[in-house]
Amino acid sequence: MTPGERRTAERLEDKLDDDYLLWYDVAVGPKHQHPDFVVMHPRRGILILEVKDFRLSTLIQANKQTWDIHGDNGPKTIASPLEQARQYAHQVVKAMERDPQLVQSEGPYQGKLAFPWSYGVVLPNIPRAQFEKAELGQAIEPHRVICQDEMGEHVEPEALQSRMWEMFPYMRGGMMSLPQMDRVRWIMFPEVRVPVTDQLFDDSDEAAELPSIMRVMDIQQEQLARSLGEGHRVIHGVAGSGKTMLLAYRAEHLAKAHTAASKPILMLCYNEPLAKQLARVMAAKGIADRVHAVHFHKWCRDQLVAFGQTLPANNQSVSDKMADMVQRVISGVDRRQIPSGQYQAVLIDEGHDFAPEWLKLITQMVDPATNSLLVLYDDAQSIYERSRSKQFSFKSVGIQAQGRTTILKINYRNTRQILQTASLVAADLLTAEDKDEDGIPMLKPVSCGRDGEAPLIIRLPSLRAEATRVAELLGAAHQEGHAWGDMAIICRHYSEMDECAGVLRQRGLPHQVRKGAGSFNPAADAIKVLTMHASKGLEFPVVALVGAGHMPAPGEDEREEAKLFYVGATRATQRLVIGASGSGKFAARL
Repeated sequence: MTPGERRTAERLEDKLDDDYLLWYDVAVGPKHQHPDFVVMHPRRGILILEVKDFRLSTLIQANKQTWDIHGDNGPKTIASPLEQARQYAHQVVKAMERDPQLVQSEGPYQGKLAFPWSYGVVLPNIPRAQFEKAELGQAIEPHRVICQDEMGEHVEPEALQSRMWEMFPYMRGGMMSLPQMDRVRWIMFPEVRVPVTDQLFDDSDEAAELPSIMRVMDIQQEQLARSLGEGHRVIHGVAGSGKTMLLAYRAEHLAKAHTAASKPILMLCYNEPLAKQLARVMAAKGIADRVHAVHFHKWCRDQLVAFGQTLPANNQSVSDKMADMVQRVISGVDRRQIPSGQYQAVLIDEGHDFAPEWLKLITQMVDPATNSLLVLYDDAQSIYERSRSKQFSFKSVGIQAQGRTTILKINYRNTRQILQTASLVAADLLTAEDKDEDGIPMLKPVSCGRDGEAPLIIRLPSLRAEATRVAELLGAAHQEGHAWGDMAIICRHYSEMDECAGVLRQRGLPHQVRKGAGSFNPAADAIKVLTMHASKGLEFPVVALVGAGHMPAPGEDEREEAKLFYVGATRATQRLVIGASGSGKFAARL
């Protein structure tokens, strides 16, 4: 920020009430222009402010279109700051007037925005008396300017706010509703959009119809995403807190700064279905050439192949083969046959699934020149047995995130009813434990308060009957308008998946069974049938948990099984069906 912009930011933050939203230097609208400040208020509307640090001595002459000023290299002509602000405002308003839900539907102002908007200029180094004496009012309408003495430290909040709202030629329109504010943010700031369909909306197509449902990041998420600086960062977040969305935002932000000489960006997770989903999002954003989204063991294999290392023998068990492959990469890096520092940035989703030695390996892959590492973590979803001691710390694996750790406790994905049901089974597991920031906190999720239907718990005499009833319910959901691709059947074991697949096949319902690598296409319009382990990181509007009533099976660790149940149940964003057939402890709790 320039000194004048910094002072303006401090005054706005200090003098405006909590229900204002402020953005500084954020790309706005389809043309990605950068006004200095955007101010939004539900009753007041939208105000765009341009700040100029000019002193009176800077100005040579000024008119309504252009200003001649003394620049660093002699005199130069610039656009009038008010004209700049006007151009930004009109770009934004034009984009918003395409949305039927943001305009007046009838009356003399039909088709015009349903709430006020305006623009103005801040001159933090020119007092009002100087402004008037220099007759600058002929170049800028005096009511559209905030001068130095009108934004001083001792100015009353009401006085500054009055000066801002005097910039509005007429206060036409009503109060903005919360859904309207979300729609405004969706249109103004394209990068905070949460894609809800396979097609990302094309802003450049003026004839394109705006989606009826617009999902955007929560304000807290947006603030966090925009403020993620350089260095190592760790975000601890509960299921459904938007960790993966923040990861995608961060990847997009880094990709924009990418040049032909830049190293690639690596996005890693443990689960293959999640890796495919992340790769699909990167492709939809048009950055797949710069951001490589892949699951950890595929990345290990690719490293061995790329740098001429020997692959593990095929006659080993899958788990031994995977462990051998990781060890070969670690040894290759230690011997410098596989180079470290290969990536401009490394982004790790579901970091709780990574063993300490994996994290240590990956941390070495960040280019020391950028030192850009982001790890997303939720120990409540740590469902893979890893040799991680209770004394595990990020520092011990080379992650230097002290002072750069963020905790997200609000679950935005699930309705209050779904989260309550998931937490009911996992209640003991989710007792919040605070650790120092270099350790692993166990977070208890807080509902965002979104209400929905209560989960449906079905208890039938056999697994076959349960699978049949689930197929009927998914068929009914499809009749109600849910796409097949919006649904998932999540099971504890392969045997339950086979049972469900058999019933779906018999009924002719489109489905896809995820068994082993390569058998998952997140874009397919089909019911996904997968295990609780494989569902991590994914979400679906409609989810059925089959076989949950048999959990935990004899000899299974109840705490670990509760984590699995919690992961499966929190995949549902709108509707959850739980099969409680069986005599397991979870069935009794439900």
